[in-house]
Amino acid sequence: MLYREAGQFKTSYAADMAIFPIRQDRIALIILLLFAFIGIPLLAHFQLWPLGSDYMLRAILIPFLILALAAIGVNILVGYCGQISLGSGAFMAIGAYSAYKFGTGVHIPLEFIGTEIKIAPLPVLPSILLGGLMSAIVGILFGMPSLRIKGLYLAVATLAAQFFFDWVFLRVKWFTNYAPSGSVNAPELSFFGYLVHSPIERYLLCLIFVTLFALIAKNLVRGNIGRQWMAIRDMDIAAELMGIRPLYAKLSAFAVSSFIVGVAGALWAFVYLGSWEPLAFSIDRSLQLLFMVIIGGLGSILGSFLGAAFILILPILLDQVPHALGVPISVETVSLLVFIVTGALICYLLIVEPHGFARLWSIAKEKLRLWPFPY
Repeated sequence: MLYREAGQFKTSYAADMAIFPIRQDRIALIILLLFAFIGIPLLAHFQLWPLGSDYMLRAILIPFLILALAAIGVNILVGYCGQISLGSGAFMAIGAYSAYKFGTGVHIPLEFIGTEIKIAPLPVLPSILLGGLMSAIVGILFGMPSLRIKGLYLAVATLAAQFFFDWVFLRVKWFTNYAPSGSVNAPELSFFGYLVHSPIERYLLCLIFVTLFALIAKNLVRGNIGRQWMAIRDMDIAAELMGIRPLYAKLSAFAVSSFIVGVAGALWAFVYLGSWEPLAFSIDRSLQLLFMVIIGGLGSILGSFLGAAFILILPILLDQVPHALGVPISVETVSLLVFIVTGALICYLLIVEPHGFARLWSIAKEKLRLWPFPY
């Protein structure tokens, strides 16, 4: 009875086209954002349960927000435009290393023409955004094969990008400023003169990025460009006959997706890791993001958050629950159980509910709108 929209009349096109047309959804979103921006920092500041220590912020909430942002980028390409990608980890690495180079200064000697290119170190915020921009440029280049190939062949092409950039960032020492170990340290997180160093501040920084980009992505997929992506996804030939340009639609999807994934990669390196090496963005990261999108729901911004939460929390639950019940279980068994449960759930969802957790949430909301009446 609480989730009923009787009496909520829409008197304008803007009200009818709102992101959340039902009042209860808007209220729930406001409460969720207030809890995320105010409630969680207060709980962490006063060390109240479940944020009695920094573990929840450092190990769960911060990586959850960053991986959810990356999953949104992957969902735009895979879920909304229908272009399969296995190179998301590479685009995260491009965003991370590009942001690192812009943050520490760029020096490109051009000895063959007797000159050089020098860019002074930039602040952290422009570095992160420029890292996303470089990732978008590379995404467009590797998205060009999508104009001729699709399906499994496109997945192999993006997989080639993953292995290529794994090799580049491991072998080309220029990207790591010639560090002997190959590991690099992120610059200080200074935004407009304010130094971000505590876990609460890092959490709020990630939350601001995720909120802004989720809102931008939600409006993009509801607009003209988003409808073009979905038309290309459903049937590209019919979309082209209707006047949609596949070149513009596919490359714009690759650009937007790679930009968001690149920003997430920069945040993952700067905010969460602090010090990293190329193995932090291996093929495992690409598959992890793809699993998030499949489990959470293809073509759903909410599904990106649900998938990220599931993939991140599942190993913790499999590790903590048996110990709480007094069942001895080794670390190796936990890692194997994560693979087994994740794979089984993906197979189950592909058969029973291909749209993932987001569709199950939508069905539950529909039933609440009709409850207690069966019609």
